[in-house]
Amino acid sequence: MATDHRSRLPVATVERNRRGTRWLHAGIYVSTLFLLATGGWLWLGREGDPTVLAAITGVPDIDLHKIIGVLLAGLGLVGAGYWLRRIGGFLRETFRWDAGDLRWLARWPVAVFTGRFRRHEGDFDPGQRLANLILVGGLLILVLSGLGLIMVRGGPLFVVLHWLHLVVTFPVAAMIIGHVLIASGVLPGYRGAWRAMHLGGRLPRTVARRLWPAWLERHDQGHNVP
Repeated sequence: MATDHRSRLPVATVERNRRGTRWLHAGIYVSTLFLLATGGWLWLGREGDPTVLAAITGVPDIDLHKIIGVLLAGLGLVGAGYWLRRIGGFLRETFRWDAGDLRWLARWPVAVFTGRFRRHEGDFDPGQRLANLILVGGLLILVLSGLGLIMVRGGPLFVVLHWLHLVVTFPVAAMIIGHVLIASGVLPGYRGAWRAMHLGGRLPRTVARRLWPAWLERHDQGHNVP
Protein backbone atom coordinates (compact mmCIF):
# COMPACT_ATOMS: atom_id res chain seq x y z
CA MET A 1 0.00 0.00 0.00
CA ALA A 2 2.87 2.36 0.80
CA THR A 3 4.31 1.75 -2.65
CA ASP A 4 0.96 2.55 -4.26
CA HIS A 5 0.72 5.75 -2.22
CA ARG A 6 4.21 6.88 -3.28
CA SER A 7 3.42 6.18 -6.93
CA ARG A 8 0.54 8.66 -6.72
CA LEU A 9 2.64 11.48 -5.25
CA PRO A 10 3.17 14.42 -7.64
CA VAL A 11 6.57 14.47 -9.33
CA ALA A 12 8.65 17.55 -8.54
CA THR A 13 9.45 19.40 -11.77
CA VAL A 14 11.50 22.37 -12.90
CA GLU A 15 11.10 24.65 -15.93
CA ARG A 16 14.11 24.23 -18.20
CA ASN A 17 12.96 26.38 -21.14
CA ARG A 18 10.47 29.24 -21.35
CA ARG A 19 7.58 29.38 -23.81
CA GLY A 20 9.29 31.73 -26.26
CA THR A 21 12.36 29.51 -26.43
CA ARG A 22 10.20 26.44 -27.03
CA TRP A 23 8.28 28.13 -29.85
CA LEU A 24 11.50 29.31 -31.50
CA HIS A 25 12.92 25.80 -31.22
CA ALA A 26 9.76 24.33 -32.76
CA GLY A 27 9.79 26.81 -35.67
CA ILE A 28 13.44 26.20 -36.48
CA TYR A 29 13.01 22.45 -36.06
CA VAL A 30 10.01 22.19 -38.43
CA SER A 31 11.54 24.55 -41.00
CA THR A 32 14.81 22.63 -41.00
CA LEU A 33 13.06 19.30 -41.47
CA PHE A 34 11.17 20.67 -44.48
CA LEU A 35 14.41 22.07 -45.88
CA LEU A 36 16.17 18.74 -45.47
CA ALA A 37 13.26 16.93 -47.12
CA THR A 38 12.99 19.24 -50.13
CA GLY A 39 16.76 19.72 -50.41
CA GLY A 40 17.40 15.99 -50.24
CA TRP A 41 14.74 15.39 -52.88
CA LEU A 42 16.41 17.87 -55.21
CA TRP A 43 19.87 16.46 -54.47
CA LEU A 44 18.61 13.02 -55.55
CA GLY A 45 17.61 14.54 -58.89
CA ARG A 46 13.87 14.14 -58.30
CA GLU A 47 12.91 17.71 -59.17
CA GLY A 48 10.55 16.44 -61.85
CA ASP A 49 8.68 14.29 -59.32
CA PRO A 50 6.93 16.59 -56.83
CA THR A 51 7.00 15.70 -53.15
CA VAL A 52 3.76 15.38 -51.20
CA LEU A 53 4.19 18.95 -49.94
CA ALA A 54 4.73 20.26 -53.47
CA ALA A 55 1.69 18.35 -54.71
CA ILE A 56 -0.49 19.74 -51.91
CA THR A 57 0.66 23.36 -52.26
CA GLY A 58 1.09 23.39 -56.03
CA VAL A 59 4.51 24.99 -55.54
CA PRO A 60 7.56 23.28 -57.12
CA ASP A 61 10.03 21.78 -54.65
CA ILE A 62 12.82 24.15 -55.70
CA ASP A 63 10.59 27.14 -54.92
CA LEU A 64 9.41 25.56 -51.67
CA HIS A 65 13.02 25.11 -50.64
CA LYS A 66 13.73 28.79 -51.29
CA ILE A 67 10.58 30.01 -49.54
CA ILE A 68 11.16 27.91 -46.43
CA GLY A 69 14.80 28.98 -46.37
CA VAL A 70 13.81 32.65 -46.41
CA LEU A 71 11.24 31.99 -43.66
CA LEU A 72 13.94 30.31 -41.57
CA ALA A 73 16.21 33.32 -42.08
CA GLY A 74 13.39 35.61 -40.95
CA LEU A 75 12.68 33.41 -37.95
CA GLY A 76 16.34 33.58 -37.00
CA LEU A 77 16.32 37.38 -37.19
CA VAL A 78 13.16 37.62 -35.08
CA GLY A 79 14.64 35.24 -32.53
CA ALA A 80 17.94 37.12 -32.41
CA GLY A 81 16.10 40.41 -31.90
CA TYR A 82 13.80 39.05 -29.22
CA TRP A 83 16.54 37.25 -27.30
CA LEU A 84 19.23 39.87 -27.93
CA ARG A 85 20.16 40.15 -24.27
CA ARG A 86 20.38 36.37 -23.92
CA ILE A 87 22.60 35.72 -26.95
CA GLY A 88 25.71 36.56 -24.95
CA GLY A 89 24.81 34.00 -22.30
CA PHE A 90 24.07 31.36 -24.93
CA LEU A 91 27.42 31.94 -26.64
CA ARG A 92 29.29 32.01 -23.34
CA GLU A 93 27.78 28.68 -22.29
CA THR A 94 28.33 27.17 -25.74
CA PHE A 95 32.01 28.10 -25.87
CA ARG A 96 32.83 27.36 -22.22
CA TRP A 97 35.33 24.64 -21.45
CA ASP A 98 35.92 23.31 -17.96
CA ALA A 99 38.35 20.86 -16.43
CA GLY A 100 36.81 17.43 -16.67
CA ASP A 101 34.86 18.03 -19.89
CA LEU A 102 37.12 15.64 -21.82
CA ARG A 103 36.45 12.95 -19.23
CA TRP A 104 32.72 13.69 -19.53
CA LEU A 105 32.91 13.18 -23.31
CA ALA A 106 34.98 10.00 -22.91
CA ARG A 107 32.35 8.52 -20.60
CA TRP A 108 29.38 9.70 -22.67
CA PRO A 109 29.02 6.59 -24.93
CA VAL A 110 28.44 4.43 -21.84
CA ALA A 111 26.45 7.03 -19.90
CA VAL A 112 23.77 7.30 -22.60
CA PHE A 113 22.80 3.73 -21.68
CA THR A 114 23.45 3.79 -17.92
CA GLY A 115 22.41 7.38 -17.13
CA ARG A 116 25.56 7.80 -15.02
CA PHE A 117 26.88 11.02 -16.52
CA ARG A 118 29.89 12.73 -15.01
CA ARG A 119 29.17 16.07 -13.42
CA HIS A 120 29.71 19.17 -15.55
CA GLU A 121 29.35 22.83 -14.60
CA GLY A 122 27.60 24.28 -17.65
CA ASP A 123 24.02 25.10 -18.56
CA PHE A 124 24.68 22.71 -21.46
CA ASP A 125 26.64 19.50 -21.16
CA PRO A 126 29.87 19.24 -23.24
CA GLY A 127 28.08 17.19 -25.91
CA GLN A 128 25.35 19.82 -26.25
CA ARG A 129 28.00 22.52 -26.62
CA LEU A 130 29.57 20.71 -29.56
CA ALA A 131 26.11 20.15 -31.04
CA ASN A 132 25.33 23.87 -30.65
CA LEU A 133 28.47 24.77 -32.57
CA ILE A 134 27.64 22.43 -35.44
CA LEU A 135 23.88 23.08 -35.56
CA VAL A 136 23.80 26.84 -35.02
CA GLY A 137 26.97 27.49 -37.01
CA GLY A 138 25.93 25.06 -39.73
CA LEU A 139 22.41 26.46 -40.06
CA LEU A 140 23.83 29.99 -40.25
CA ILE A 141 26.14 28.94 -43.10
CA LEU A 142 23.30 27.12 -44.86
CA VAL A 143 20.95 30.10 -44.62
CA LEU A 144 23.55 32.61 -45.80
CA SER A 145 24.79 30.41 -48.64
CA GLY A 146 21.19 29.64 -49.62
CA LEU A 147 20.30 33.32 -49.77
CA GLY A 148 23.44 33.84 -51.84
CA LEU A 149 22.34 31.13 -54.28
CA ILE A 150 19.00 32.90 -54.69
CA MET A 151 20.64 36.24 -55.46
CA VAL A 152 23.68 35.14 -57.50
CA ARG A 153 23.08 34.10 -61.10
CA GLY A 154 25.83 31.70 -62.12
CA GLY A 155 29.58 32.25 -62.15
CA PRO A 156 32.39 31.14 -59.80
CA LEU A 157 30.69 32.55 -56.69
CA PHE A 158 27.58 30.50 -57.40
CA VAL A 159 29.71 27.35 -57.70
CA VAL A 160 31.45 28.05 -54.37
CA LEU A 161 28.15 28.80 -52.60
CA HIS A 162 26.56 25.64 -53.99
CA TRP A 163 29.52 23.53 -52.87
CA LEU A 164 29.47 25.10 -49.39
CA HIS A 165 25.70 24.64 -49.09
CA LEU A 166 25.98 20.96 -50.00
CA VAL A 167 29.02 20.13 -47.85
CA VAL A 168 27.64 21.75 -44.69
CA THR A 169 24.28 20.00 -45.11
CA PHE A 170 25.65 16.57 -44.20
CA PRO A 171 27.08 17.29 -40.71
CA VAL A 172 23.99 19.39 -39.90
CA ALA A 173 21.71 16.54 -40.99
CA ALA A 174 23.72 14.06 -38.91
CA MET A 175 23.46 16.29 -35.84
CA ILE A 176 19.70 16.70 -36.32
CA ILE A 177 19.26 12.92 -36.50
CA GLY A 178 21.29 12.57 -33.31
CA HIS A 179 19.30 15.35 -31.66
CA VAL A 180 16.01 13.63 -32.50
CA LEU A 181 17.35 10.28 -31.26
CA ILE A 182 18.41 11.75 -27.92
CA ALA A 183 15.26 13.85 -27.49
CA SER A 184 13.02 10.87 -28.26
CA GLY A 185 14.04 9.18 -25.01
CA VAL A 186 15.07 5.95 -26.74
CA LEU A 187 18.46 6.13 -25.02
CA PRO A 188 18.00 5.34 -21.29
CA GLY A 189 20.38 8.07 -20.13
CA TYR A 190 18.25 10.77 -21.75
CA ARG A 191 14.86 9.39 -20.80
CA GLY A 192 12.59 12.27 -19.83
CA ALA A 193 14.81 14.95 -21.40
CA TRP A 194 12.26 15.61 -24.16
CA ARG A 195 10.05 17.41 -21.64
CA ALA A 196 12.57 20.27 -21.52
CA MET A 197 11.22 21.48 -24.89
CA HIS A 198 7.67 20.10 -24.79
CA LEU A 199 4.56 20.09 -22.59
CA GLY A 200 5.36 23.31 -20.81
CA GLY A 201 9.12 22.89 -20.78
CA ARG A 202 9.01 21.28 -17.34
CA LEU A 203 10.87 18.08 -16.61
CA PRO A 204 11.30 16.00 -13.45
CA ARG A 205 13.95 17.40 -11.13
CA THR A 206 15.58 13.98 -11.05
CA VAL A 207 16.16 14.22 -14.81
CA ALA A 208 17.48 17.78 -14.55
CA ARG A 209 19.84 16.71 -11.74
CA ARG A 210 21.11 13.81 -13.85
CA LEU A 211 21.74 15.89 -16.97
CA TRP A 212 22.41 19.47 -15.78
CA PRO A 213 23.30 19.38 -12.06
CA ALA A 214 25.09 22.75 -11.88
CA TRP A 215 22.34 24.48 -13.86
CA LEU A 216 19.72 23.09 -11.46
CA GLU A 217 21.70 24.35 -8.46
CA ARG A 218 21.98 27.84 -9.97
CA HIS A 219 18.28 27.78 -10.86
CA ASP A 220 17.31 26.84 -7.31
CA GLN A 221 19.55 29.53 -5.82
CA GLY A 222 18.01 32.15 -8.11
CA HIS A 223 14.49 31.08 -7.15
CA ASN A 224 15.29 30.54 -3.46
CA VAL A 225 14.39 26.87 -3.63
CA PRO A 226 15.35 25.16 -0.34
